[in-house]
Amino acid sequence: MASDTLTTTAGRGRGSGSGGGSGAGPGRRRPLSGRTGLTALAVVLSVISVLPVLWMLTSSFKTRETVTDGRLIPTDFTFDNFVYVFTEVPFARYLWNSFFISAVITIAALFFHSMAAYALARLRFPGREKLFGAIFATLLVTAPVVLIPLFMVARELGLLDSYAGLIIPAIFNAFGIFLLRQFYLGLPKELEEAAVIDGCGHWRVYWNIVLPMSRPILSALAIFFFLANWNAFVWPLVATNDQDLTVVQLGIASFQTQYTSNWNYILAAATVAALPMLILFFVFQRQIVESIKTSGVK
Repeated sequence: MASDTLTTTAGRGRGSGSGGGSGAGPGRRRPLSGRTGLTALAVVLSVISVLPVLWMLTSSFKTRETVTDGRLIPTDFTFDNFVYVFTEVPFARYLWNSFFISAVITIAALFFHSMAAYALARLRFPGREKLFGAIFATLLVTAPVVLIPLFMVARELGLLDSYAGLIIPAIFNAFGIFLLRQFYLGLPKELEEAAVIDGCGHWRVYWNIVLPMSRPILSALAIFFFLANWNAFVWPLVATNDQDLTVVQLGIASFQTQYTSNWNYILAAATVAALPMLILFFVFQRQIVESIKTSGVK
C-alpha cells in the first residue's frame, strides 16, 4: 500500500512537471507582436525625419567655425546669425512676400476649386465627364513642361514682375479639384434635395450646406496649398527680377550663392523660414487628421 501510494504521487509529480515545462516559463521570452514591430518602425522613421530639422535648428545657433563640427549641441551658442540675417538683407520683406502670396493663392484656390468640384460632382451638363477627365489629365503634366509656355503667356499679359504674375498662375490646381470632387460625391444627396424642395437654388445649397460640411477637407487643402506656395522656387525665379518681390526661398538661395561658406547664416535663414510652417502644422494638426478620416468615410 505504501509503495503504491509513493508510485502514484511520483507519477503525479512527473505529470505536473511535464505540464509546467510545456507552458511559458518565467525565463522564456514572448515573441514580438506585429503591433510592436510597427511601433518600432514608426519610432525609427520619426527619428530619421525629425533629426535633420533638429540639426538645422541647433546649427543655426553655432558660430562659423563650429557650424560644421558635426555635433548636435552647439559648443558656442550665439544669436548673431539671426541678427545678421535680419539686418544685412531684407529678410522680413521676403517673409512678407511669401506669406501674402501664399495666403491669397490659398483663399482663391479653395473658393474656385470648391465651386468647380461641386459643379463636377452634383450638376448635370453636357461634357461633364470629359471636362473632368481633361482637368484630371493635367496631373500627369509636370511643371517644367509648361514652364516656358506659362512664361510666354504671362509676358504677353504683362504679368511679369508683379504680384499678379506670382498669384494667378498658381491658383489652378487639379489635385484640389479632384480631391474636393471625390469628397462631394460621398456627401448624402438627401440634404441637397431637401434644400431644393424648400426653394434653395444651387448657389444657396453650395454656400449654406456644402461648404459648412467641407470644413475638414478644406482645412487640409489649405495647409497643403499654403505649404506648396510658401516653398515655391522655380516660378518666382522665372517670373520676377524685382528685389521687392523676392520670396523667402529665393532669399535663402541668394544667401547661399553670396555666402557659400557661411553655413551658419544659411541655416539661420532656413530655420526662420521653416518655423511658420511647423507652427501652422501643429496648430491645425487636428483638422488635418479629421479631414483624412472624414474623406475616407463613404
